[in-house]
Amino acid sequence: MSSYSFKTRLLACLLAFFVALTGAPSAAQDQAAEGADGALSTLLDVLKDDAAREKLIAELEASVAPAAEAVAETATATAQEQVSLGRRIAVFTQEAVEGTVERATALWSGLTSGENALSGLRGDEFGIVLSALPSLLLVIVITVGIYIGLRLLARPFYRRMGNRAHEANSFSTALLFVGTNLVDAVIVVLAWAAGYAITVLALGEFGNIGIRQTMYLNAFLIVEMVKVAIRVVLSPSASGLRIVPLSDSAAQSLYRTAKIVVSVLGYGQLLVVPIVNQSASFAAGSGITALLAVGVLIYLMTVVWARRKPVAAWIVAMFDPHAPVQTDQPGPAEQATAEAAAEIEAPARPGGLRGMLMSLALIWHWFALVYLTAIFIVVMTQPAETTFAVLIASGKVLATLVAASLVSGMLARSIATGISLPEDVTMKLPLLEPRLNGFMTRALGAVRLVIMAIAVFFILDIISVLDVRGWLGTQFGQELAGTLVTLGLILVVAFALWLAMTSWVDFRLNPEYGAVPTARETTLLSLLRNALTIVLVVLTLMFCLSEIGLDIGPLLASAGVLGLAIGFGAQKMVQDIITGVFIQFENAINVGDVITVGGTTGGVEKLSVRSVSLRDVHGVFHIIPFSSVDMVSNFSRDFSFAVCDMGVAYRENVDEVREVMHACFDELREHPDQGGFILGDLEWFGVQSFGDSAVVLRCRIKTLPGKQWGVGRAYNEILKRQFDAAGIEIPFPHQTIFFGESKDGKTQPLKVVSDET
Repeated sequence: MSSYSFKTRLLACLLAFFVALTGAPSAAQDQAAEGADGALSTLLDVLKDDAAREKLIAELEASVAPAAEAVAETATATAQEQVSLGRRIAVFTQEAVEGTVERATALWSGLTSGENALSGLRGDEFGIVLSALPSLLLVIVITVGIYIGLRLLARPFYRRMGNRAHEANSFSTALLFVGTNLVDAVIVVLAWAAGYAITVLALGEFGNIGIRQTMYLNAFLIVEMVKVAIRVVLSPSASGLRIVPLSDSAAQSLYRTAKIVVSVLGYGQLLVVPIVNQSASFAAGSGITALLAVGVLIYLMTVVWARRKPVAAWIVAMFDPHAPVQTDQPGPAEQATAEAAAEIEAPARPGGLRGMLMSLALIWHWFALVYLTAIFIVVMTQPAETTFAVLIASGKVLATLVAASLVSGMLARSIATGISLPEDVTMKLPLLEPRLNGFMTRALGAVRLVIMAIAVFFILDIISVLDVRGWLGTQFGQELAGTLVTLGLILVVAFALWLAMTSWVDFRLNPEYGAVPTARETTLLSLLRNALTIVLVVLTLMFCLSEIGLDIGPLLASAGVLGLAIGFGAQKMVQDIITGVFIQFENAINVGDVITVGGTTGGVEKLSVRSVSLRDVHGVFHIIPFSSVDMVSNFSRDFSFAVCDMGVAYRENVDEVREVMHACFDELREHPDQGGFILGDLEWFGVQSFGDSAVVLRCRIKTLPGKQWGVGRAYNEILKRQFDAAGIEIPFPHQTIFFGESKDGKTQPLKVVSDET
């Protein structure tokens, strides 16, 4: 029977059985009764036959499984689409907490069970190591001796390279840094190769080498190369090549600690443990691993407690980007005396996130001790493989902290030193450097916070508290990371556009380069800079909101409605803007003009689309909205006139006075300060009016715009001096008693009355 025919018969039987159970309409029951009975009989025959029954079950499972998988996938996809962001975060947090509790429970159970990692020690492991020492002693002496000799020969080279780095530029320092560390690594390789060569050629049988000698030489290469990597960071003997802000003594102390830890763990795990595993047992080797780890942990705890205050002072200093960091003088680690620690613990600390981080830095040692204690518990309760994995994870944590500290320190020094542009660029764009430094201070500060956050999450991932890498592999994690990167790029591009625009405006307004800008150009360029800044801010905000997933369409519609409402409620402001736009179109006011608006006279210092800012002769600063401006009187258009109304006594000859005033004008033309502002000859108007005690004579002088006041004052000074020299009276307000006289010169007699008898 073929598979197809079997399926056909099976489906027919099942269909007939289903129809029989559900009960068809009475008209069809009689016709289907015989078919149903036959189908039931066939189904019973199949079920009674074991082989047929198994085949039926297999066919049903094969037919149902794809449909069930499709339904399950559809349900899962639908459920994922319907799960909200809050629920995703809650599930993620729940899994993290439950995993942490489960691991903590397992550790506690292992700690209280009575068995620990040291149970495998039998007591003769030390003798086993001593028995293996004679076969290794000569190799150790040869390798270490060659290594020390090469290091001594290279020490003057290191010192000379460090001294050159103090005076070299950045590129030369980088070359010296790479060359020095390359020589350091080559020395290790040469010592290792020499040890191998001597062991193979001179020790034992020619061309043969023991397994223990091989293990030692490989351990030597790995351990010493790790020390080279540590020296790359700390550079204990060459401060000029040090990439961390540490003094010489601090770098040397930290290097000694790291060297001890690396030597104990490296040689112990790569040499001692394999020897014990071979000569005793794997349980004894696991015990040796745990014993080495416990010794290192106890040593690190003592170092942490002894260095708690110096390290706290150093960490606090790192949070102040403007604090000077010197590598050739005692740094923060050496200056952390009792008085310095008391000052650090004083309550006068900055607030906000920076203050919180500085406060946490003061208790850093408690976090370190808790972490070391947790590692101690793991070492005592877990197998050797787990212990070694924990130590590797601890090394990763330490490397992460060191890398984050290095990058943060370099950024802090960059913030403190700032950007120094070439002198010619600074002359052309005087505001470019402070703008760049202001942006770099904020941007690099934000980058430091991001680096700290990344370091924290990476450490949590290393110690398996959070599955950060797995979360980043999810769609939500990738979308969030992409959104943050895109937002950063949007802000950087927006700042670059704003900086380019403002720098171009500054260059155009700089009178030292190119054409000297006119007052109108100054005004329009200033308004253009303000308008483009507003447009750029709005566009950047819209792009950022759109990137984080907000629909800006309703926001724009709401902004339109809100703008309409504000327009009705702030008609005065709308009037200010409209009037200001037309004033600019008509070129009525420019920055630097002397004008009279709203009854106030002064020089224009600032001009916006809704107001004009004046400073009067008394130094008072006025801000006048354009809605209150009915008339603009501009004293700085094309040219001006210094008008002189000169009063002389009635007895003076007008022609004589006119000649003297022309002579005064000729002298004014030769004036060193004001003569260059005169545009034409003296315009004589003649007698302007007759006053109570003076005849007023008027003339005027054409000057450059805005220079009429200075020219007028200089002319008045010359008039006073020349009139005094010519005996021309400049009358001042007084009263003269006049008795009157006839044309022939006769006057009334003065009657004098005396009271004397």
